[in-house]
Amino acid sequence: MKNQVQLITYVDRITGAGLKELKALLNNELQGLFGGVHLLPFYYPIDGSDAGFDPIDHVQVDSRLGDWDDVKSIGEEFDIMADLIVNHMSAESPEFKDVLKHGKQSAYWDLFLTKDKVFPEGLSEQDQKAIYRPRPGSCFSTYTLADGSTEEFWTTFTRNQIDIDVNSAAGKDYLNRVLARFNHSKVNLIRLDAAGYAIKKPGTSCFMIEESFEFVDKLAKQANQLGMTTLAEIHSHHMTQIDIAKRVDMVYDFALPPLILHTLFSQDCRALSHWLEMAPRNCITVLDTHDGIGIIDVGPMDGLRGLLDEKQIDNLVETIHSNSQGESLQATGAAASNVDLYQINCTYYDALGQNDLDYLMARAIQFFAPGIPQVYYTGLLAIPNDMTLLNQTHVGRDINRPYLNREKVQQALQKPVVNALIKLIRLRNSSAAFNGGFSMAASGKSLTLTWSAQSASASFNLDFAHKQGLITLLDEQGIETQIALTDLLTPAQG
Repeated sequence: MKNQVQLITYVDRITGAGLKELKALLNNELQGLFGGVHLLPFYYPIDGSDAGFDPIDHVQVDSRLGDWDDVKSIGEEFDIMADLIVNHMSAESPEFKDVLKHGKQSAYWDLFLTKDKVFPEGLSEQDQKAIYRPRPGSCFSTYTLADGSTEEFWTTFTRNQIDIDVNSAAGKDYLNRVLARFNHSKVNLIRLDAAGYAIKKPGTSCFMIEESFEFVDKLAKQANQLGMTTLAEIHSHHMTQIDIAKRVDMVYDFALPPLILHTLFSQDCRALSHWLEMAPRNCITVLDTHDGIGIIDVGPMDGLRGLLDEKQIDNLVETIHSNSQGESLQATGAAASNVDLYQINCTYYDALGQNDLDYLMARAIQFFAPGIPQVYYTGLLAIPNDMTLLNQTHVGRDINRPYLNREKVQQALQKPVVNALIKLIRLRNSSAAFNGGFSMAASGKSLTLTWSAQSASASFNLDFAHKQGLITLLDEQGIETQIALTDLLTPAQG
């Protein structure tokens, strides 16, 4: 995996077309910016109930985007990350339809998880209360089979996403087929989507239990044997991220996005510096993704203290709503059908009130924090909240999932803040210092993040009180360069 900035994007939502057009975009308008690309679900269909995260066929590229040869073509030049959706598949899949038609006589019956497979003696009230679900309501959906009988299937997320029994022979075969397809198509990075929910056990939360760690560990080793690196996608208490980081190749630093916002809002870097001291070093850093801005990742859980307390979290959430002029409020929680208990739906740019300097400071912190940075396509282009799409779909996350095309990308690339961000990306990719060791100094309302490798170094000093950021680079020839963030936002003269 290259130690360079990566792009996160839906194929069609950035190009208005398919995989060939995405590769052309990476090699032209975005030339030299990214060492890799996370291709958000490109399986059939890309326009299901959860924007591709409910695949009907996990090993089929949606024909509107291209085929596996097109994926392979991108993989010949860039690292490719793809989602291995381990927890569920679509209720519209041929396999589940066969189950509805033939019941327990179906060849695919064992592929799916039913309530009685986990609770053969029945679900007690105590068991029910123990189960953790990221959304309100029951984690079971009742389906009527062709013979008129009914069955309760596990549906952790939505009724259309039927949970897989990953411990069954059918479940293991299903995941093996996806891994083999990835390996054949030059996908070298695998994001384990919703892996924390894959194992269910009576009397537990059915989320990130010990058996979940064992499952993730085994799946990661299996991918490693095929030459692929795994990334675990888990929103939970920050100590869980530290634990899971020991079991997989890489883990997301989901605490970083809300902590950076808190720091910029409060001008107090204590929580951020405290986290950076302990954060896993084998991580992917993000500010924005196809999901919302995580809150659970910095909050208290099950009696454990969070990185932020309840008052700080309330201030964080209310400031985001205020900065976005209430738009995030319309897309979050009960206001939208895609209800999440732990995320605020908003672009990161709008969470900062479209303040270019604040946004650039946030990105610079991300790039200087430990880990390999990923930048979501709307974040790259500083696209504001898409209220039109939200009002059309009433799906909260769509506020940050706009449909663009090449012309709109070219227009966005003219923005001063986007040009400044591109300069930061090139700096992060080109300095040898980022291959070395990380150190940090924090004092009052200032923070300095430093990377050093042999004779090269790169440091970023932030004065939050005066909103000043200074990057100091020392190359391998001993030549020093200083760059103020405000200078990056100023068009070159001449």
